[in-house]
Amino acid sequence: MIKLLILLFEENRNAENALPMQKYMKNNFPFLGIKTPRRRELMREFYQQSGILKQDFQEEFVDKLWELEEREYQYAALDYMERSLKKLDKSHLPFCERLIMTKSWWDTVDALAPKPVGTIAAKFPEVIPETIDGWAKGDHLWLTRAAILFQLKYKEKTDEELLYRYILQNNKSSEFFIQKAIGWILREYSKTNHDSVKRFIEAHDLPKLSVREGSKYLQ
Repeated sequence: MIKLLILLFEENRNAENALPMQKYMKNNFPFLGIKTPRRRELMREFYQQSGILKQDFQEEFVDKLWELEEREYQYAALDYMERSLKKLDKSHLPFCERLIMTKSWWDTVDALAPKPVGTIAAKFPEVIPETIDGWAKGDHLWLTRAAILFQLKYKEKTDEELLYRYILQNNKSSEFFIQKAIGWILREYSKTNHDSVKRFIEAHDLPKLSVREGSKYLQ
């Protein structure tokens, strides 16, 4: 099955596209040069030919894609996981944690946090005190970012007390990606609860970047 996907992707390798894609990701990862619209077309073709979406969730398939060098293979794994959210349960959270900590950058973490992790936590809220609380107060940059962002799509189901607690545990961080995550989650939550976010920002000493990002819809 993995061979079919590799074949499809290799047939669409584009060195000219790859260079600016790598540059955009600070040259952290090599790229095949397959732009997002074409990659999505190839994924649809892969799903149709392989029938993998009709099977149980395949951790080994995701692992193999994560091990491949070019970044598009990690994007393929994320696409597959997003299409398999209904198949995930709390037993998959350690797997998600490992992915967050491996080949880490914002592009993968920002997909893993609100989608697989957010889905699992919504269905099995006991994982929050069991696991995600530890991410929020730990010293791993990307796990902390994931903890802040896992409620990104919860809207009115957001646990406000939890959200604000995670932010205040990290509001002294000098890490750009933590400050940015705080701003992003506040901006998103302000669409649901404008007044609460406004009061929170006014009442606490938050990084300027977080305030700027979080206040976008509060004007």
